Amino acid sequence: MESDRVGSVKLLFLGDIVGEPGRRAVRLMLENFVQREEIDFVVANGENSAGGNGITAGIAGELFGYGVDVITTGDHVWDQKETASFLTTESRVLRPANYPPGIPGSGAIVWNKPGLPPVAVLNLQARTFMPPLENPFLLAQAEVARLRTATRIILVDFHGEATSEKIALGRMLDGSVSAVIGTHTHVQTADEQVFPKGTAYLTDAGFTGPHDSVLGRTVEPVLRRFLTGLPQRFEVAQDRILMQGALIDIDPVSGSARSITRVSEALD
Repeated sequence: MESDRVGSVKLLFLGDIVGEPGRRAVRLMLENFVQREEIDFVVANGENSAGGNGITAGIAGELFGYGVDVITTGDHVWDQKETASFLTTESRVLRPANYPPGIPGSGAIVWNKPGLPPVAVLNLQARTFMPPLENPFLLAQAEVARLRTATRIILVDFHGEATSEKIALGRMLDGSVSAVIGTHTHVQTADEQVFPKGTAYLTDAGFTGPHDSVLGRTVEPVLRRFLTGLPQRFEVAQDRILMQGALIDIDPVSGSARSITRVSEALD
């Protein structure tokens, strides 16, 4: 939706969308939520949106049609074979920026939405207990400096396992970006805050999908894996679907966050 509020930009970030149930939540809940909360811009992590593994061009289009403006990803970005090709043409789907040069796609975007100042989104992947990529701390400094030449409204999706690594990046970027939101663990944390210099922070946004599960997967195969150590097929669960994430109120001139509120709403 276009905003006629001069003094505020409200940005919604949705935690990892898991499979068809997660997409269903976005389809059935997002429009009403956006209208109710007067949200201007929506970012969603979509790296698990295709059957729980990766993302396809069709699913990206589906999410854009539901009202998502930019899609971020993480370590599952390449799980679908077609992803590498469609990332070269769809700039609104990001992969972590700290992949080596020459990898398809982009890790950042400055998006001009009618009625709003430009909004930048930066996608980074952590390294602790994660596949080794370039140092996200060094890259973040350079990328944020570049993005700030275009806009002061910058959201960072930091996809990682270790809470300490996420908090450290948030502290380093305090005052230079609007928000640092963590993804990957699928467990929503309760540490939402605005740091002293104006950056909103949440260690993990949780996930949008079925919560009667183990991180979105059916319980029994996960238990068998832990009990036996044998490979199992982890199907996406179906029940108790929640839309989770964070709502950030941002000053459009300074780019500083005024507030951050956790979102966790059930699909009826």
